Amino acid sequence: MAIKFAGAFEVRRTPEDVYDFLTDPNKFAPLLPEFRGVSVEDAEHFTVKVNVGISYIKGIADVKMHLAESERPRRAQYKGQGSVAGGNVSMVAAFDLASAGEGTRVAWEGEAQVFGRLTSVAGGLLEPLGKKQVQKLIDGLQAALHSPAGSTL
Repeated sequence: MAIKFAGAFEVRRTPEDVYDFLTDPNKFAPLLPEFRGVSVEDAEHFTVKVNVGISYIKGIADVKMHLAESERPRRAQYKGQGSVAGGNVSMVAAFDLASAGEGTRVAWEGEAQVFGRLTSVAGGLLEPLGKKQVQKLIDGLQAALHSPAGSTL
């Protein structure tokens, strides 16, 4: 089952600031819904732990992430794979940045593919739940990037 998502927002920060935030797992990862932890291997690889709970399938998912495309300050694309009891997920998420007035326009898009027993158990719940979680992440990103430029993100 594929879940696609996309959107855009603007923030009053330079594309460089936004790019640096989006490519720092220690700043970006804690905004993930149900975040449990992050372990950074190197500048392009990290693993995120998140709580997962759909129907009676609950647990912690380890999602291995890779910064697959990196064009500072214009584009960052992540690819990831993870597993939890009852299923696997693979995902792609990209952020395209452009100067916009006194700030930056952030266009984002992605797709998650969910495989295994999880799709049959969760059925029609997966897509709305996935989109709700993505919206929580984007809301968190916007809030973090709207904080004053001098503050720590």
